[in-house]
Amino acid sequence: MSKLPLADRMHDVLLTQLMDGTRKPGEPLNIGALSRELEVSQTPLREALARLEHSGLVQREALRGYFVAPAFTRREMTKLAAARELIEPAIAAESALRRTPEFLAELAVTIEELARSGEQADSDADAFRLYWTSDARFHSLIAAQADNMFLEGAFHALSGHVQRFRLFMKAGHAYAGQAAAEHQRILDALASGDPAAAAQEMLSHVKAASERALPEHNGT
Repeated sequence: MSKLPLADRMHDVLLTQLMDGTRKPGEPLNIGALSRELEVSQTPLREALARLEHSGLVQREALRGYFVAPAFTRREMTKLAAARELIEPAIAAESALRRTPEFLAELAVTIEELARSGEQADSDADAFRLYWTSDARFHSLIAAQADNMFLEGAFHALSGHVQRFRLFMKAGHAYAGQAAAEHQRILDALASGDPAAAAQEMLSHVKAASERALPEHNGT
């Protein structure tokens, strides 16, 4: 079995550090310092940081270099929620009309994984990773099933910011159990083939996720 490429390993190392709070919002990510700390050359680190930048978890500025993306302000979270409330229900409605047994089965797997991460997602890095990936996979599958390149493009334009949102949730609680129950209701609506019901369940889920985060957020 071949070893994981070094850039992939560095991506996983840095992602874990972001998730467990080792790297704080706004913290500089100096490539030279990271190279010495992790005892690897700068090339795989550059590749790893570029991937993290694409996800929205890391940002890069001219003359400043890379740094951990700052936590959302309340205003940013509210604006992100408003955008998701427009786009994701529309995607769910389209997906309900194009549901297949295979699509529904894949969604069910992500819900099982999300539920399995459970309460440990708040304290265990591996469980949080399972929460993170299963939640993202659920929403991505629905976006792809909509079969609308423009809606899917709008979804992916927000995806990096949603990743930041998931990471921010780690500062309080991941609420994996609640999210799993909401995902199950979305799946049930999709399986029924009712686009209005699917849209409503998705809207309720996006609103609930934002409401769970905002009361604990002290930003402006």
